[in-house]
Amino acid sequence: MNGSSTLRRRTLEPFPTLEDRMQVYRKHAGPLSLEAVYRCLEEAQVPAESVTHLITVSCTGMSAPGLDLELVELLGLPPTIFRTSINFMGCYAAVHALKLADALVRGAAGARVLIVCTELCTLHFQQQATLDNMLSSLLFADGSAAALVVGDDDGAGGLQLQHFYSEIITEGKREMTWDLSSTGFQMTLTGYVAGLIQADFGVLVENALRSSGMQRESVSHWCIHPGGKKILEAIYKSLSFTNGHLDDSYSVLDQYGNMSSPTILFVLKRMITKLDYRRPNCIFGAAFGPGLTMETFLGKTN
Repeated sequence: MNGSSTLRRRTLEPFPTLEDRMQVYRKHAGPLSLEAVYRCLEEAQVPAESVTHLITVSCTGMSAPGLDLELVELLGLPPTIFRTSINFMGCYAAVHALKLADALVRGAAGARVLIVCTELCTLHFQQQATLDNMLSSLLFADGSAAALVVGDDDGAGGLQLQHFYSEIITEGKREMTWDLSSTGFQMTLTGYVAGLIQADFGVLVENALRSSGMQRESVSHWCIHPGGKKILEAIYKSLSFTNGHLDDSYSVLDQYGNMSSPTILFVLKRMITKLDYRRPNCIFGAAFGPGLTMETFLGKTN
């Protein structure tokens, strides 16, 4: 090597405080969200000014004013727009947002609800080499996804949301947790979670389908949140799959990791771009989070 240079080893000392991490979140969450929104609205061929409702979703950054107000300003949305935020629900929050958006469009003619899920999970890297900390660092990633939900009167194509269902497995409430600390948010994710899901997911599916009046045989696609390889394996066993029904979930996990709330929207996007719209399709979606909470939805195409 010619010339002279100084090699400096970058360290995390002093270790970032919660304030440091939230400052980084405020700097990067808005631009990342904006990119996802522009892609969504461009594909839907809908101008930003026609959006009537805004739902922001995040469990990795919190402030007031928050991401919702930042997006209102960046997108040039009217200051009177209906907006709400879903915070700290974790990986299933996108399904909860879809449920809320579905209720809004059913209750207001002409509503166009923009959902924005943005997570910067890597901000919460922890210094201590515990199993939970190492697992979180290996599994969780950053990402953003946006979705537009409109009423049937809008005349838009796409997936028709049909039914939502939720259950809480209280015996798993301490097996998956997400707590604030002075050095960032701390994750607990024990190996017991996969066992709980394997034991209960089949029953959850039966309960969700029964409440919707549908049979399992009607489901053509399974949009499952890839919480991790062991969780997908547990679902595979729970539903007695013998084929590639979870290929899209595995692909998203392999390519992007678990981004928390945006992840299931990545799976859904990958899935619906490959649908054959010449025949009926029925998608069963499910995601999991602290509680232990399971949220599901059904979506159909004509």
